[in-house]
Amino acid sequence: MVTLYRPGDGWMHRAPAGPKATVLLAVVLAVSFLPSTWWAAGVAAAVAVLGYLICGLGLRELARQVLAVRWVIVITLGGQLIFLDAEPAVANTARVLAAILLAGMLVLTTRVAALLDAFERGLRPFERLGVDAQRIALLLAVTINTVPVLARLATGVREAQRARGARAGIVGFVVPFLVVSLKHADDLGDALTARGVR
Repeated sequence: MVTLYRPGDGWMHRAPAGPKATVLLAVVLAVSFLPSTWWAAGVAAAVAVLGYLICGLGLRELARQVLAVRWVIVITLGGQLIFLDAEPAVANTARVLAAILLAGMLVLTTRVAALLDAFERGLRPFERLGVDAQRIALLLAVTINTVPVLARLATGVREAQRARGARAGIVGFVVPFLVVSLKHADDLGDALTARGVR
């Protein structure tokens, strides 16, 4: 599995995966319940910026993460502006972006194995109800990693196009991006099958 973990010695890197994921989930939920107003957009942006500063990743890493999901921002904001006024469209996009950045912060500061173990421990009490804790933990870990991995693949496609001197365009970007994404999904499926996951 592709990991986006960045080694570090900050308090966020040293924090246990379970409590860290729980706190970040609570923050994401709090941000998602903000109203669709200008001040809420500012709060969502401030939460993301403060999160990256406090955990020691810094503004440079934040900028890299925002740049990596720029197409998500464009599509989300553009789609919202078709149906909504500017204020709710910007606020909704800011909330989505903050949630993506916070999920990225978790993945950047936590090893995938630690996330899997934390999710599995958290789901173990539900095994009496027939829940397969291992399978759900793996699904959650793969889901958390998906957005940053797709962002990295998109960056790779853009860099390859620039190296070839290809013109920038949405159609010229989407087709190779879909091919690379599907190849990654296929490789991930093969890796999971090889480990006995069905």
